[in-house]
Amino acid sequence: MKLFITLFIIVGALVLIVIILPQLTSKETCTHEETVQKFAKGKFVTVDGKKVHYVEAGDGPPIILIHGFLYHAVMWKKNIDALAGKFKVYAIDLWGWGYSERLGEKEYGFERYGKQIVGFMDALNIKKAALAGQSMGGGISVYVAAHYPEKVDRLILVAPAVIPYPMTTIGKIYQSPFIGEFMNAIPGDALMKNNIRTVWFYDKTKATEEYCKEVLQPHCIKGSYAGMMFILRNVLKEPYVEKEADLLSKMNIPTLIIHGREDLAIPLDRSKRLNELWKGSKLVIFDRAGHSPHEEYPEKFNKLAVEFLS
Repeated sequence: MKLFITLFIIVGALVLIVIILPQLTSKETCTHEETVQKFAKGKFVTVDGKKVHYVEAGDGPPIILIHGFLYHAVMWKKNIDALAGKFKVYAIDLWGWGYSERLGEKEYGFERYGKQIVGFMDALNIKKAALAGQSMGGGISVYVAAHYPEKVDRLILVAPAVIPYPMTTIGKIYQSPFIGEFMNAIPGDALMKNNIRTVWFYDKTKATEEYCKEVLQPHCIKGSYAGMMFILRNVLKEPYVEKEADLLSKMNIPTLIIHGREDLAIPLDRSKRLNELWKGSKLVIFDRAGHSPHEEYPEKFNKLAVEFLS
């Protein structure tokens, strides 16, 4: 009898979700074109037939900044000007994020993103560049360096998604079939904002309402959430780019690894292991910092990055 009741509740909940879900999915209210016209502040280039949005600044040796999951080029807002004093900075929006074009939900992956970065470089005639990537962007940077070493001068990896790590509790909830879609469909951005404040930042007050709004603004573009869920469930799963990490251990690409001691998304010990694997790498730990140490302590990060790249 208890089993029957449990099954009845589960089936009832699923039916309820299926019925209610279509009524709730109202967040994706914008087309790519209208959102770009209203909010995009950078430039566009076409790569493999798809538009790529990027912010460009400065002059000098090139560095490409690659954001992580959930974000876009805005995550480097406090770093671009400082780096642009000595370098040509390109802060890119990966496909599916920010103001770059959306792909079919099953088209996302490290390989596709790696080709996006290389295609971006070719389109702008960038022969070789330093890559700086945060979280998923760090994994993409590693993929590019391993498969296209002639394209990469140096690496800056911020809390990189390279060595497998346990998914956070909220991440596991979002990965669950139906439940993830249901949570995404709940009106408003309160859940996402709370996630940003509690996971990406140690000091929650730094993730202001204005900041969160700017991060989440492009999520209104149709196709954003389907791509996000596919990446969360299929791309950000083991073994990530461990194979590429092994390849890079045999190469000689100078690498700076930066990690927040209080990072709740990717444990610090993953970057420690990566540092041990790559004998030529340097690990710098930011105390009282979460998953985005370059945003929490921009002056410290900018100084380290400029010194490392110079």
